Amino acid sequence: MELKRVVVTGLGAITPVGNTIPEFWNSIINGKSGASLITRFDTTSFKTKFACQVKDFDPNQHFDRKEARKMDIYAQLALVAAKEAIEHSGLDLESIDKNEVGVIFSAGIGGITTFEQEIGYYYQHPEMGPKFNPFFIPKMISDIAAGQISMMYGFRGPNYSIASACASSTNAIIDAFNYIRLGKANVMVTGGSESAITSGGVGGFNAMNAISTRNDDPEKASRPFSASRDGFVMGEGAGCLILEELEHAIARGANIICEVVGGGMSADAYHLTATHPEGLGAMLVMQRVLKDAGLTPEDIDYINVHGTSTPVGDISEAKAIKEVFGEYAYKLNISSTKSMTGHLLGAAGAVEAIIAALSVVNDIVPPTINHEEGDNDPDIDYNLNFTFNKAQKRTVNAALSNTFGFGGHNASLIVKKFKR
Repeated sequence: MELKRVVVTGLGAITPVGNTIPEFWNSIINGKSGASLITRFDTTSFKTKFACQVKDFDPNQHFDRKEARKMDIYAQLALVAAKEAIEHSGLDLESIDKNEVGVIFSAGIGGITTFEQEIGYYYQHPEMGPKFNPFFIPKMISDIAAGQISMMYGFRGPNYSIASACASSTNAIIDAFNYIRLGKANVMVTGGSESAITSGGVGGFNAMNAISTRNDDPEKASRPFSASRDGFVMGEGAGCLILEELEHAIARGANIICEVVGGGMSADAYHLTATHPEGLGAMLVMQRVLKDAGLTPEDIDYINVHGTSTPVGDISEAKAIKEVFGEYAYKLNISSTKSMTGHLLGAAGAVEAIIAALSVVNDIVPPTINHEEGDNDPDIDYNLNFTFNKAQKRTVNAALSNTFGFGGHNASLIVKKFKR
């Protein structure tokens, strides 16, 4: 069976550094940090008092007030990103066969804000009995964003969510890619959303010592590959891509952004939360994505790394890149855009896939910000080009995006310039 080719025809994003694709991309190539003090809840007793929050988002500007109250913020963000991507794609919603349009949209956690509100109220007011909002369960579950997108547009193709922690939305994109190339859908709306900047989210990651406590300088707290890194910075937001079968896209005169050519998955099989110290799972997933794409290491120009700014993870990923790419690793551009957006958890892969796509379109590699001269980790090879602090122009024919999640889940995606 000959596999069909899959292209990207639409992008949408709402992030800590921009609420539309143009605003987001401008911030990314200019090295803007999205970190600031948390405004959602009182952080007085918390070790971490900052995060990368979405700014200036009013759900009532996007939804009827009654409908907005039926959705957790993570689902609201998903619908906003999907709307932008669908409009960007130019899909004619009146003429397309909606039976052949699917939605695979993921979250690593889902409606944690709703969960905390409902359970919190119950325990604060036990005398009231179990008075739960009738929308509690559908607001909380991690598949509901995919369902909401499907219902909003009437898309009746494959519809579900994948939960693989911080690899969730990359796994979603890979599944969407596979459905199209196997001929099981013409169009897929795919990506991920997350909004876990809550007392439970921050407190839970604090308890694991996973997130930065650089409260005196939030904007510089996410510093991947620097010796002084002390954990990731929590982020939130959503990213959406419209994937389309090539001939379907050509037939309707779509603007083709780039082509998706490979997806890879692996497991560390090592630890609940830590990456394998030698990067074995990361090596395997990059080898698999290259094989799936039919590319060699020398075909890749840019790697958008997982690069969370954690002590172990950054080292192991750099080791894995050197192992897979050999001497060519020193000719690559590498960057961690989490230095700007923070870590969007289940939405990270989608947002970073968008960055990879835009790097291919614009021949620009965004920076890894916040690295200071001399702040070098002896376990990291700084002969690698981490694209520190300033975007670099280069021809980007193909870009690889890595995402790794708690539980040892690894997923990688490759996009390249479209050529007929």
